[in-house]
Amino acid sequence: MDFSKFEETAGITFKDKSLLRQAFTHRSYINENRASGLSHNERLEFLGDAVLELVTTNYLYKRFADMNEGELTSIRSALVNADTCAVVATKLGANDFLLLSKGESKDMGRARQYILANTLEAVIGAIYLDQGFDAAEAFILAHITPLTDEIVEKGTWIDSKSSFQEKAQEHENTTPNYKTIRESGPDHDKQFTIGVYLKNELVGQGEGKSKQDAEQEAARDALKNKTWE
Repeated sequence: MDFSKFEETAGITFKDKSLLRQAFTHRSYINENRASGLSHNERLEFLGDAVLELVTTNYLYKRFADMNEGELTSIRSALVNADTCAVVATKLGANDFLLLSKGESKDMGRARQYILANTLEAVIGAIYLDQGFDAAEAFILAHITPLTDEIVEKGTWIDSKSSFQEKAQEHENTTPNYKTIRESGPDHDKQFTIGVYLKNELVGQGEGKSKQDAEQEAARDALKNKTWE
């Protein structure tokens, strides 16, 4: 596969093209193509996640001098979550370059969004290995941190769990209950699916790399489903 179009859109040219290919290779593709000699992208994703968090933390710390730790953490979470990363990956045309199994290729729903988000992190990890921290930082500052203004303006960084709890008590006189629906992935890269319930009714669902992030996503989904935004 020729990745030159992606490189052009992303504004970076790889020295080691195999790193970029690996960044786009999902584990499911390896399972179906064991003779390909390729490696999947989970180690790159692990690395890229750490680089992304450091760069966005530094960016937000410098930009919002008057914000406290909790506010900065919430904005960072909204900036690096799966939804935001999937949006950026889609804008860069990443979907056209994914190496997936036949089954994963057919799924264009929520699962694809998480694959795209993970791929973006893997690309960041690949850039870091190929050209160093400064190049990875430049990529993040060019494509991810510019979404900060929109996130702050729309208030998507606000604590959705607290907001949903207030609304649930106001409208239905009950307190939300969060339950783990599924855990997947290796120990170093767990993915949690959390459901939020009002009494026994599932009203929202979310995924994340920590239970806290997944609960925030579930609460955000529930606010939308209940039209309490």
